[in-house]
Amino acid sequence: MLTRRTFARIAGAAALALSVALPAYAEPIVIKFSHVVAPGTPKGKGADKFKELAEAYTNGAVTVEVYPNSQLYKDKEELEALQLGAVQILAPSLAKFGPLGVQQFEVFDLPFLMNGYDDLRKITDGEIGQGFLGLLDDKGIKGLAYWDNGFKIFSANSPLKSPDDFLGLKMRIQSSKILEAQMQALGAVPQVMAFSEVYQALQTGVVDGTENPPSNMYTQKMHEVQKHATLSNHGYLGYAVIVNKAFWEGLDPAVREQLDKAMAEATAYANSIAKEENDNALAAMQAAGTTEWHELTAEERAVFVETLKPVHAQMADRIGADLIAQVYGALGLTN
Repeated sequence: MLTRRTFARIAGAAALALSVALPAYAEPIVIKFSHVVAPGTPKGKGADKFKELAEAYTNGAVTVEVYPNSQLYKDKEELEALQLGAVQILAPSLAKFGPLGVQQFEVFDLPFLMNGYDDLRKITDGEIGQGFLGLLDDKGIKGLAYWDNGFKIFSANSPLKSPDDFLGLKMRIQSSKILEAQMQALGAVPQVMAFSEVYQALQTGVVDGTENPPSNMYTQKMHEVQKHATLSNHGYLGYAVIVNKAFWEGLDPAVREQLDKAMAEATAYANSIAKEENDNALAAMQAAGTTEWHELTAEERAVFVETLKPVHAQMADRIGADLIAQVYGALGLTN
């Protein structure tokens, strides 16, 4: 695995590493990279790393402007902005592709599907995950990479130790039919809401709780307005880094080659720090003392799994029974 020290040397060595003659431009090519989370998250740091490497590897032919925290667009707006060419690169969560007609990505939202990062890599790095990226071509989008955030935890202002504890709670989710079904299976009321609005909604009681990887919860200070959290690791939150296809294919091949290189290295960096960032965020929130934390016992976890397993079959018509079976096969699961 690449280390932080290795990554620190990359930028300094970048200019010397250029082996391709790049075209001269009167003005740099501007790439706007928009995302909805804080700079300190794994995605935020990955975007900043791509900027650093892309500008170095293209020797100034490209300027990357990173816009975090929904500065340009909120969740529901950013994909349309990309397709229209208002921004060039996004890293939306995998659940965002359902409204585009590419529901296959929603398989990542199935609760208790994957048991850690080893399972995840079997999908993202394998035929299934790479095939998903190819499905975006017809939408005017080029899929470049998968970036991790992490595995999600539940939080609310009341304890969440069993499915019965969710009954009637208003739980914020991102737009996803799978996540709607998940919360409904728990007896909760799903509330679709832009990520940038969640802190205030929790603070004012518009919603009772939510689900997030620790890094998202911490950088948005949600632990300040959530009295309880459960280390459920029930689902995965990750991103697909995507680019406007016409823009990408219109680049000079020599420039695109260097951007591909920068993206590959930024991806390795972002994914290498994701677990560490989440571990650190969890430790910081636990130290803050504003939230009571509960780790599921094996018995408690089994009850959650049993309650949420029917969501897989329920969503088969939406994302494909054959696809679910293929994923089960890749993960060594049985129906």
